[in-house]
Amino acid sequence: MGTDGKSPGDPATPDGVRAGIAIHGTGNCPLVDASTAHDGPITGINWTHAGDTHTEEFRVRHPDAVDTAEGIPDPESVVDLGDERVYRYDRPRDGGCACRVIEELDCPIADARAEDGVLLLTLHLPELERLRDVVSALDGSAERVEVRYLVEGTARDDGASDRTLVDRGRLTDRQREVLRTAYRMGYFERPRDANARAVADALDISPSTFAEHLATAQRKLLKETLAEN
Repeated sequence: MGTDGKSPGDPATPDGVRAGIAIHGTGNCPLVDASTAHDGPITGINWTHAGDTHTEEFRVRHPDAVDTAEGIPDPESVVDLGDERVYRYDRPRDGGCACRVIEELDCPIADARAEDGVLLLTLHLPELERLRDVVSALDGSAERVEVRYLVEGTARDDGASDRTLVDRGRLTDRQREVLRTAYRMGYFERPRDANARAVADALDISPSTFAEHLATAQRKLLKETLAEN
């Protein structure tokens, strides 16, 4: 046992980060285009390359949006999972594709989804400098790249805290307004300075609608804060 409490050969704690980026104006991604007509995100996006062909797979909750989408070339329904359906389609490999640009930097993409015309990616990077490389490389492939959140690694042996920057971009404008108003009026205080009806009246919505917005917003934030990978 070493003087630092570690056994010889124990791996050092990595200094990496988990980053969420939003890519606006990719212009050449069929799924990003289709997401503007789809109610909810297009998820589970992954791909493979064979020769000059790029085969892409994705999941949707509402197949009608795929069937009517003009940008996806000949989407093929692969399997129906009940609440989602999996599709595939082929297209020529595109050197200007944002995901390929990132892969060429030797940065695997942990998660990819498209929502409301924006490509949302999750990356696990060994150091923060690599995130700067990714953003710079995308300069010619997108109108704008937005870093939505950064999550540092878990606590180190020196007692450093496990810090998380919450992705507020997951919330809609209305959800942010509901949270902000509830917080300002003291809804989260104990005892409360305002009850649900008072906050709902201030927002000019019904108490049930307030409760729905609040629950959805809290669920999104908790999912990001409590993520383990």
